[in-house]
Amino acid sequence: MEGDKPSTVMCRVVAMDPRNFCYSVCSACERTLAHPENSSSGPSICKFCDFKAFNPGSSGSKRLYRILLSVASETKVFVVICFDRAARVLFGCSADEFFHFAKLNPFAAVTAGKVLEGEMFRMTLSKPKNGNAQHLRVASVVPLSSGFCPAIETLRKLYGVGAGAGAGPS
Repeated sequence: MEGDKPSTVMCRVVAMDPRNFCYSVCSACERTLAHPENSSSGPSICKFCDFKAFNPGSSGSKRLYRILLSVASETKVFVVICFDRAARVLFGCSADEFFHFAKLNPFAAVTAGKVLEGEMFRMTLSKPKNGNAQHLRVASVVPLSSGFCPAIETLRKLYGVGAGAGAGPS
């Protein structure tokens, strides 16, 4: 990638890191929150918003994707980071939906990585705006196979879960 201009590459997914595939944000302003699942004092709340004013009865947080992918282009293998908008193309659902599916099906994240392995995509990659960040960002992703099926659809079939259900195997 030359300069700061985004570049488009044809690539194949080699592997996905199944650990920490999402993070929590304020449902109003989308600022990153502390990990409410690991907090003994209850869910985290945004210091900048009064989320109850925006959405009474809301928990105040939601999850967004942050996925590390190893991809192979024609000339090299490298790691990219895929945030929510691009990751929804790969997974076919929101990070909250996948998080709850994975809670009921503990190996779902690992299996999703295996489902995506070998898939070919056209990815537009950009350099991170944060100088400390290590990986290129996936700005957009387009499947190259007309038969591409988002990971959640394949997982629902494998685990025997109905399309609208979030429960475990039936």
